[in-house]
Amino acid sequence: MNIAAKMLLVCTVCAGTAISSSAQDKNDFNPITTGVTSLGIAPDARGASMGDLGAATDPDANSQFWNPSKYAFAYSQGAVSLSYTPWLRKLVNDIFLANLSGYWKLGSDDNQAISASLRYFSLGEVVSSNSDRTINPYEMSVDVGYSRKLSEKFSMGIVFRYIYSDLGFGASEVDQSSGASAFSADIAGYYTTYPIIGRNECQWSWGWDISNIGSKVNFNNGTNPAFLPTNLRIGTSFTFPLADYHNLSLNLDLNKLLVPAMPRLSDYEEGPEGEKEWAKAYADWQNMSPITGIFKSFGDAPGGFKEELREISCSVGTEYNYNQQFFLRGGYFYQHPAKGNLQYFSIGAGFALNVLRLDASYMLATAQTSPLDQTLRFSLTFDMDGLKEIFGR
Repeated sequence: MNIAAKMLLVCTVCAGTAISSSAQDKNDFNPITTGVTSLGIAPDARGASMGDLGAATDPDANSQFWNPSKYAFAYSQGAVSLSYTPWLRKLVNDIFLANLSGYWKLGSDDNQAISASLRYFSLGEVVSSNSDRTINPYEMSVDVGYSRKLSEKFSMGIVFRYIYSDLGFGASEVDQSSGASAFSADIAGYYTTYPIIGRNECQWSWGWDISNIGSKVNFNNGTNPAFLPTNLRIGTSFTFPLADYHNLSLNLDLNKLLVPAMPRLSDYEEGPEGEKEWAKAYADWQNMSPITGIFKSFGDAPGGFKEELREISCSVGTEYNYNQQFFLRGGYFYQHPAKGNLQYFSIGAGFALNVLRLDASYMLATAQTSPLDQTLRFSLTFDMDGLKEIFGR
């Protein structure tokens, strides 16, 4: 597959746009466009198996992506997780996402943690249009974070991230992107409490995360700037015991990209005046700062409040666990047809020992033509407390 075809395929799907959505009414179809769209791919099997959620679920080694403030409430002293996702396997066989994430609790009072993650998204091997060059384009990010309890029930966290995207052949190849870098930050909060319902102690948590607040990513030496996929995630989780050692959690996440919609010519009157107004709006959109874009994203939809609601995607999921050793999960992800039309079910399972935990997930798209159908994810987690028990303190 050549570079143009593969990049169109990957960027379209990563941006949250199903190929099947091309059949939608063109006057209604208006997804949000960003750069470095692979930053929005769920890296781990646990979150993916519940419909791509994790803002308020129990903390684990992969909380850096979902809500880094949860690390302050982590049960273990530390953990490291390695995840692997073959991407778009129904269409190509050499695209994948690899993710390494972990944390370590600081001090003896158990109220703060440091964390880090490394993401690498490979587009495999591509060839130039004249088939005389091959490259391996990729996107990657590395970040570090800090989280702290501000009370017995509430914590906050912050993450600083470096992002690099190299998707083209460089300046010598006409109309191809050269490498670009950007910096961003995340800020998050997590609240958890333990209400008594009947005779059972339950857990009710809320979480939020604003991710990828930062500079634009400037492709082609700054001539083609693009917004990062700044995202607002809000979620809640309720866990209750079914019996001794048996627990069930119900989870909900809502997501909205904090990126202004690109102006469309079809939203303006036909004729020279309409084209002039659109050209000015498009230039303003290109030159808009990322911070201004965050605020504009709440009131820029041409369809008003109704279209603003369409920009919110929803994830619902459940997790059953037996004694924190065996896990069954399921979920559903919904995105409005006008904003990408990604809709799918997901299932997964996990098994934990003192040191290791293995999780896997499987995606079932509701549209048979979706390239994301049958996507698999695998995560392997090493628990530091378990290692201490084996090798001693």
